[in-house]
Amino acid sequence: MKHIKLLATSIVMTTLAFAGCSNGNQQKEENNMKQQLVLTQEWDKVFPLSEKVNHRKVTFETQYGLTLAADLYTPKNAQGKLAAIAVSGPFGAVKEQSSGLYAMRMAERGFVALAFDPSYTGESSGEPRRTASPDINTEDFLAAVDYLSKLGNVDPERIGIIGICGWGGIALNAAAADTRIKATVASTMYDMSRISGNGYFDSDDKEESRHAAREAMGKQRLSDPMAMAGGVVDPLPEDAPQFVKDYHAYYKTPRGYHKRSGNSNDGWRTIGTQAYANARFLYYINEIRSAVLVMHGAEAHSRYFGEAAYHYMVDGKAEGYNFVGKPNPNPDNKQLLIIPGATHCDLYDGGEGNYIPWDALAEFFSKNLLN
Repeated sequence: MKHIKLLATSIVMTTLAFAGCSNGNQQKEENNMKQQLVLTQEWDKVFPLSEKVNHRKVTFETQYGLTLAADLYTPKNAQGKLAAIAVSGPFGAVKEQSSGLYAMRMAERGFVALAFDPSYTGESSGEPRRTASPDINTEDFLAAVDYLSKLGNVDPERIGIIGICGWGGIALNAAAADTRIKATVASTMYDMSRISGNGYFDSDDKEESRHAAREAMGKQRLSDPMAMAGGVVDPLPEDAPQFVKDYHAYYKTPRGYHKRSGNSNDGWRTIGTQAYANARFLYYINEIRSAVLVMHGAEAHSRYFGEAAYHYMVDGKAEGYNFVGKPNPNPDNKQLLIIPGATHCDLYDGGEGNYIPWDALAEFFSKNLLN
């Protein structure tokens, strides 16, 4: 016990000493964190700008020293401090696609909304390009909350987030990590750590498959670590699964194609998402006390990710989760919304059936951020 106390004292003193030495260089370090980005000023989204909102390009820094590019949408003629929402996703997309549409629709309904490009993608900084990891991506959301909290027209006590596709799981992880996030929507979510380790529908959930994948990654790192894995397959093979056809219909057509989107073009680096394969980053979502809405299409191939995450979040156990935790201390503000007829990509932009319930999302945030 004596040695433990001495060690703890030493850690504290070292931390204080470092803080004292670094105070004089704080401004210099902050300036070094900021990177100058070249941002496109023309409107190049895959959706038209609403006449109900104002829009401007902004940047902000993460605690990993990366600078993120974002679009800030605000309701016209709004007064006072407003509730705010940070939006990102899908995984491999850019803010000119689905996340920007979500942000704009929320701004139309009275919220300050920020759609950002994650680290290493789109107009944000980070080299090598198209690289991802659970910790860096979770920090992207936390840094967005930092930025929104400091805006003069935002109430820092009323901030929520929306994660789409792979960023739905990341949003849940961020909500578990940061109590400043008061409401979270996970839309048509993937659990990137689960699919990276287990494959689609858990078809490779065995040690042999993971070992083979790890060996392949190791060889790739030595042979060509910068090789790209490719985006959505094009042209489509005749026997492509329906969900692959749905991805193609969004990412490879004028409906959703964007030149900076990895999914629309050459995808992630082959080893760019390797960090997700050995992670299970939703372990603590059963401890999220703030409000959460998990929204999925009834016909989505990915529906099992959202349903399992919801049940683990509420009950502390679910199919596909090898660990068992305690039930959520505040289950009453957790919701699972299944949209009849909707596929995975229908919740990117509404699809032909206009499946995204914009007013229901606004009502969820109004209830949990505005009261």
